[in-house]
Amino acid sequence: MSIVDLLVYFVPVAGLLSVGFAIYLARDVLSRDTGTPEMQEIASTIVEGATAFLRRQYTTIAGLAVVTAVLVGVLLAVIPQSNAGIDPTKVSQTTLGILTSIAFLLGAAASGVSGYIGMYVAVRANLRTASAARRSLGEALTVALRGGAVSGFLVVALSLLGVFTIYEAYTAFVQGDQSQAPFLIVGFGFGASFVALFAQLGGGIYTKAADVGADLVGKVEAGIPEDDPRNPAVIADLVGDNVGDCAGRGADLFESTAAENIGAMILGVILYEVTGRQNVAWILFPLVVRAFGLIASMIGILSARVSGRGGADVTDKAALAALNNGYYVMAAVSAVAMMAVAYLMLPSGSALYYGLAGIVGIATSIAFVYITQYYTAGSWRPVREIAEAARTGPATTIISGIAVGFETTFLPVMAISAALGLSYWLGTLGNPVSQAVVNIAIPGVTNSFSVDTAVASGIFGTAVATMGMLMSCAYILAMDTFGPITDNAGGITEMSHQAESVRNITDGLDAVGNTTKALTKGYAVGSAALAAFLLFSAYLDKVRQIAIGKPGVNVELVHGQVPINLSQVEVFIGAFIGAMLVFLFSSLAIRAVGRAAGQMIEEVRRQFRADPGIMAGTSRPDYARAVDISARAALREMIAPGLLAVGTPVAVGLVLGWQAEGGLLMVGTIVGVLLANVLNNGGGAWDNAKKFIEAGGLKDASGQVMGKGTEAHKASVVGDTVGDPFKDTAGPSLHVLIKLLATITLVLAPLFVR
Repeated sequence: MSIVDLLVYFVPVAGLLSVGFAIYLARDVLSRDTGTPEMQEIASTIVEGATAFLRRQYTTIAGLAVVTAVLVGVLLAVIPQSNAGIDPTKVSQTTLGILTSIAFLLGAAASGVSGYIGMYVAVRANLRTASAARRSLGEALTVALRGGAVSGFLVVALSLLGVFTIYEAYTAFVQGDQSQAPFLIVGFGFGASFVALFAQLGGGIYTKAADVGADLVGKVEAGIPEDDPRNPAVIADLVGDNVGDCAGRGADLFESTAAENIGAMILGVILYEVTGRQNVAWILFPLVVRAFGLIASMIGILSARVSGRGGADVTDKAALAALNNGYYVMAAVSAVAMMAVAYLMLPSGSALYYGLAGIVGIATSIAFVYITQYYTAGSWRPVREIAEAARTGPATTIISGIAVGFETTFLPVMAISAALGLSYWLGTLGNPVSQAVVNIAIPGVTNSFSVDTAVASGIFGTAVATMGMLMSCAYILAMDTFGPITDNAGGITEMSHQAESVRNITDGLDAVGNTTKALTKGYAVGSAALAAFLLFSAYLDKVRQIAIGKPGVNVELVHGQVPINLSQVEVFIGAFIGAMLVFLFSSLAIRAVGRAAGQMIEEVRRQFRADPGIMAGTSRPDYARAVDISARAALREMIAPGLLAVGTPVAVGLVLGWQAEGGLLMVGTIVGVLLANVLNNGGGAWDNAKKFIEAGGLKDASGQVMGKGTEAHKASVVGDTVGDPFKDTAGPSLHVLIKLLATITLVLAPLFVR
């Protein structure tokens, strides 16, 4: 057995080890102290609300997914096409439709399970974190991070095992031809993206409807603290943190890793072909790299430790430093693993360059950590600039926040551009063949075509960089889920009337959690941007394969590549529609939050008017009514933007053809990345500007702290409220939209080429 075979077998081993590690962490978290009876009662209400909503949401999504799977299968099976470039002697057109539908449903189911897992442990870790905060900062941080890591490792492990298993299974349908199997499994990524879009939309609408209602009526109008038990929307707000940030983000990163892994495997097929079909490592290298990323993330999680107690300021610094240290350990181990796997799997003349391309991706992920922290953490200029603007009211707060949001496109674009250019160049240096052009043929097709090997190698270099960036996905998702866990822990301590020292610890962890949530969104959009070129190239490879086997179609190859000419009117129209789709989709998502939040605001006001005992603390608010308003609004409002996102690329491809679809994919992705940065980082900066003021960071001319209850604080709450649907609904949903556009085009490309 060769070393390549051993490393390939390590993929399922690493996946199962990660599942075992997640189970170990879950048992550790769930075995910890659950605090006082009052804390337990509040936590059980959160669990009940989150579980009920996800059950209703996934029932709705499941119905939509089944209908979509059937439609996709029928279209591919019935409409005359070239069999998607698959050898027709091995897979008939009808079989192709069936296999694609099955892959879609498997990806959808796995994505749904990933989202549910993310929520299940988080809503139980919040109580343990609140209880641990009564004893020490170190214990509270450990519980929250390990609770988040359960989600991170199970989601990424399920993605890795899912792609590996379906790849191995579908290889059997093409009689062991590993070069054709990646084109058969693209439906898996489409299914994952489909569910992730609706999960992220529904969860985002739910959480922000509750959050906006709780903040505007509770903090601004009634003048009561955040998470005050007198606020009828507070339980819905705490539930929303889990269904949006945990379940939604879990599904988001599941589909990210699955779709981008499949895209990288498709690009590896070309190098497998030009090297004489001798080394399947070109196809399986991305899977092995991700397997070692899981091991590196385990080491990073175990390295993130902090000791001490301290006040809120000490907590912020100590907790964030501990999380960053764990991340750096993980990145260092990932870099060593990347080089080792490259030398063990790839030809000696190529290994160094592709290993370095992978390290470029790892370095890019670190860059995004710093970039996102710079724009969203309270210790840097952008957040403090917004806090200063709050001195003069809500209008200047909003103006400043929007300006910061627009500014946040600069550094991410520079980082992604540098990463793409450098990894492409390294890929060309790692060209595994000496010939400039190689002729290859698709199995079962008489025609052959030429491939510019330098270009193919460069594109694969960008794919390896993307895989390098995704090596940290489990750790990043752990940091993300850490956010809602600590947010909920703060709510539980507030509602159960814990000592101020306990609330200081949870407040500090909550502030760090806001930064880590913003960091994760930055990472998600960064990986989407880095993968955009990968997935676009995979689409063009798919078109090329189809065109070679379909005589008479209007596809011209230039040095073996499929060009997209923006000067052609249909391509320009498709590109225009792609840019418009991003803005219209965001508009629908934000408007949905506005409508749902309006209902929540009216309900909270009604309860305050109808029962004065609520504000006096002698009556219990009707939490269930507020939870139900958010749930019904989220399920109703997620449908329109979701169908728009799915239907638009299909319509463009069917009406205007494959080149227009390429224009939509290319420009829609670019605009989506830019707008996602504006929404994510701008919203995060507004949020932490509010927390900066609440922590006493803003002072007037006499040196008096302008904290909670001041006009500056009220202005910052308004800014945070505007930013809420930006950073927690529209922004994260754009991450999914970007990948959904790519997976739709990969699956339905045979229908667009004519």
